[in-house]
Amino acid sequence: MRIINSQDIVSAVRDMCISANCHLNGDIRRALENSVKTEKSDVSRGVLENLLKNADIAHNKEIPICQDTGMAVFFIEIGNEVFIKGDTVNEAVNKGVALGYTEGYLRKSVVRDPLDRVNTDDNTPAVIYFDFVRGDKIKITFAPKGFGSENKGGIRMLNPSDGIDGVIDFTVETVRKAGANPCPPMVVGIGIGGTMDKAAVLSKKALTRDIEIRNENPFYADLEKKLLEKINKLGIGPQGMGGTTTALSVNIETFPTHIAGLPVAVNINCHATRHAVKII
Repeated sequence: MRIINSQDIVSAVRDMCISANCHLNGDIRRALENSVKTEKSDVSRGVLENLLKNADIAHNKEIPICQDTGMAVFFIEIGNEVFIKGDTVNEAVNKGVALGYTEGYLRKSVVRDPLDRVNTDDNTPAVIYFDFVRGDKIKITFAPKGFGSENKGGIRMLNPSDGIDGVIDFTVETVRKAGANPCPPMVVGIGIGGTMDKAAVLSKKALTRDIEIRNENPFYADLEKKLLEKINKLGIGPQGMGGTTTALSVNIETFPTHIAGLPVAVNINCHATRHAVKII
């Protein structure tokens, strides 16, 4: 049994909130740099270069890459040999978010109720998903989710007979309808299987995977590649300016499902696709 003080979680979350919002991940940066070389439109190439300049300024001055610093989303794996002393994990995470968004001067976008729209003033509460695993560590994955992209996701309960073609058609249709609103070039997360809610969670979790890592199942790795090619033929392009770089990656996560169903969820992220991982 290993004892972890809840204050360690608070400190880690506080730092992750600031870091993820101010420093572009290496996988995303390399994809943008590569897109500058491959983009066929001069105008869109200039947009990509400006996105990289923006990331450099954010990194050097430690200011947000984007003014929408997102709703705080966490995927947390807790080892079965861990005992947390002090606050509960939920309390510790929310304390960390409040500190990070306040001390990091990050925009606080969360309202206490979907309809009365009163701001909570510290960007809490966070959205937290737990997974309990073997071991004596806690793995925290943080993904601040801006709603310019969040608003353009979708879910569809396909018939099993719709098969792979149904998945492809729904994904491409969702991205096409999203257009320039998610601030492309985007990363597209897809969740397939489970129940309606499980597919949605999978699609968001897919966005936390390094885009240089393909699905470990060759079938889905090939589907990721095929969907990326189809999406980039839509001609939306960087910031909607046209061209050949509408998306940087398509990440798919799957889960077993019921014999009568084929749930598919599509969650879109902007060009920054912010995420950070910390192991305690």
